[in-house]
Amino acid sequence: MDHIDELAQALARFPGIGPRQGKRFVFYLLATPVHERTKLAELIVSLGKEVRQCPECLRFYNSTTASVCNYCSDNKRDDALLMLVEKDQDLAAIERAGTYRGRYFVLGGVLTLTGKGAIREKELVRIVEKRLKNNLKEIVLALSATSEGEHTADRVRELLAPYRDMVKTTVLGRGLATGSELEYSDAETLRAALTNRKET
Repeated sequence: MDHIDELAQALARFPGIGPRQGKRFVFYLLATPVHERTKLAELIVSLGKEVRQCPECLRFYNSTTASVCNYCSDNKRDDALLMLVEKDQDLAAIERAGTYRGRYFVLGGVLTLTGKGAIREKELVRIVEKRLKNNLKEIVLALSATSEGEHTADRVRELLAPYRDMVKTTVLGRGLATGSELEYSDAETLRAALTNRKET
């Protein structure tokens, strides 16, 4: 296989990118100056060196020294609240809304009705058990208002069933339209959804 096709196929594995777009990216890169391609390659290589995964919330963060991310190390955040999100981008969207001041856990994906996908089940149970010893009172399911988000929420409820007497589980309230992804919701919509969350 030649280099153009090989790189195009690698790019086509990115979310939302197909074979044609992958090839378009390759030809765009070929037309850019060498120093720009070199810089891009260096940034990709440095991802593994300068970005870590937080052992508490499992989000990725820039650090070479801190053992946990800035949200998990912030002692002004509310330990009684734990919000579960699908991906890092959702966490960033919630932070932009500026309403929530609790803790986070990134599930790392969603479960589909056809049985595809995966979430961090063991890690979630471990963190919930750890946080229950540290005054956890409410788990907020902040998942996308899609069939995959609903299916994932059902599985999370199953996992959290043994802790039902110790912690309440809520879902985001009205404000999120059905079928909408959290990552693309505006700050006002997220504020309304968070304010109107209800027990599940």
